[in-house]
Amino acid sequence: MRRGRLGDRLLHGYTWLVIAWLSAPIAVMILFGFNDTPSKSNTSWHGFTLKWYAQLFAIPDLTEALWNSVVIALVSTAITVVLGTMLGLALGRHRFRGQGATNFLVFAAISTPELVMGASLLSLFVSANLPRDAITITIAHVLFSLSFVTVTVRARVVTLDPSLEEAAKDLGAGPWATFRQVTLPSILPGVLAGAMLAFALSIDDYVVTSLVNGSTLTFPLWIVGSVKTGIPPQVNVMGTLIFGIGVLIAIANAVAARRRVRA
Repeated sequence: MRRGRLGDRLLHGYTWLVIAWLSAPIAVMILFGFNDTPSKSNTSWHGFTLKWYAQLFAIPDLTEALWNSVVIALVSTAITVVLGTMLGLALGRHRFRGQGATNFLVFAAISTPELVMGASLLSLFVSANLPRDAITITIAHVLFSLSFVTVTVRARVVTLDPSLEEAAKDLGAGPWATFRQVTLPSILPGVLAGAMLAFALSIDDYVVTSLVNGSTLTFPLWIVGSVKTGIPPQVNVMGTLIFGIGVLIAIANAVAARRRVRA
C-alpha cells in the first residue's frame, strides 16, 4: 500500500511538473504584457504597467496583421466546419466504395509536414496563376484544418445511437428536421471541438501561411518579421487576449456539455 501511495504521489507530482513546464511560456507572455519597457525590446522586466492595454492598437501594421489573422481564421473555420461535419458524418455513418482510401487521405493530411503541404499548395496556386493573398491563405487553412475537424466529428458520429434518428423518422420528421433536431445536437460537442481546433490552427499558423501569403501579413508573420527590431509589448497583450478568449470558450463549452449531460 505504501509503495502504491508513493507511486501515486510521484505520478501526480510529475504530472504537475509537466503542466507547469508547458504553462511557463504562456505565463511569461502574460507577464510581459504588463512590462513597463522603455523600448521596443521586451526581454527584461522594468516594472508593472497597464498602458500597453490602452495602447493595444497603437501600431497600425500589427493591428492590420491581427485583423487579417482573425478574419482568415473565422472564415476558414466556418468553411472547414461545414465541410468537415459533412465528411465526418459520411465516414462515421455510411459505408461506400473508396471509404478506406478516403480515411487514409484524411489521416495522411494530418501527418503530412507543414512544409510539404505549404510547398504543394504554393505549386498549385502558381500553376493555376492565382494571386497569393488572403484568399489563398484561407484556402490553405481550410485544406490543412479539414482533416482535424473531420476526425473530431467522425469520432462523435461513431458513438451516436442510430435509434434516435430512426425514432424521429418514425414520428414523421423529414431528413432535414431529423438532422437539425436530433443529429446536430448530438454531434454538436464534436463540431464545436473541431471548430475551436480549426480556429487555433489557423490563427497561429506560420509555415504554410508564409509560403502562400504573397504580400498579406498575418499575426504570426508580423511577429517573426519583427524579431530583428524587437517585439513590442502589444504582441504579448494580443496573445494574452487571444489565449484568454480561447480559455473562456473552452470553459463555456465544458459547462454547456455538463448541462446537456445532466438534462
